Amino acid sequence: MRRPHVSVVIPTLNEEHNIGSLLRQVSSILRGYNYEIIVVDGHSSDDTVKIARPLCTRVVYDSLGKGSALTRGIRAARGDVIISMDADLSNRPTELKLLIAGIETGYDICMGSRFLTGGGSEDMPFVRKLGNWCFVKVVNFIYGSRYTDLCYGYRSFAREIPRRLKLDEKGFGIEAEISIKAVKKHMKVLEVPSYEKKRESGEAKLMTFRDGWAIFRTILRNA
Repeated sequence: MRRPHVSVVIPTLNEEHNIGSLLRQVSSILRGYNYEIIVVDGHSSDDTVKIARPLCTRVVYDSLGKGSALTRGIRAARGDVIISMDADLSNRPTELKLLIAGIETGYDICMGSRFLTGGGSEDMPFVRKLGNWCFVKVVNFIYGSRYTDLCYGYRSFAREIPRRLKLDEKGFGIEAEISIKAVKKHMKVLEVPSYEKKRESGEAKLMTFRDGWAIFRTILRNA
């Protein structure tokens, strides 16, 4: 069976202490695949791009927010399977093949979940856990979905799916937008267990209350 061409899209902003290790791990895991790694940088002020260039396929730029960066990278991707992941080493590269397999078996979107058996998180304070739980309950109630996680960005997509979703979120509401539009468009979605590690180095970009409010606005806007 022919292995799919895989595109890994990684938004970055000042991740010089993490990006080199991440890119080397991704390349090691995907050895044997036809793959590309696209780094979408938000005009970092450190050496993120300098470190990334020799280790990735392409660097493109977008400074409007995580959602905008992700859609910019997806538009540049050429793979049969497109994977989004964070640059802070919180997503385990060892799970890449599980996300690829979800698409290979016929699903449109394969989403990592920290709340399925086998998943978990080292980096979710109570307030964030409560917020994610509330968002999941609201979305499941409105749309009749059965999501267990809503705000986690480690996901894979069949090639044509992002275009069909018509994504327009610029910030951290992008994961909620994807989940909602996937249900509304009756796409085949699979959740798989994923374990979120603590950020290896540097400062987190997500601000709990500011970005939580942005996610809630995304849910209302797409209702």
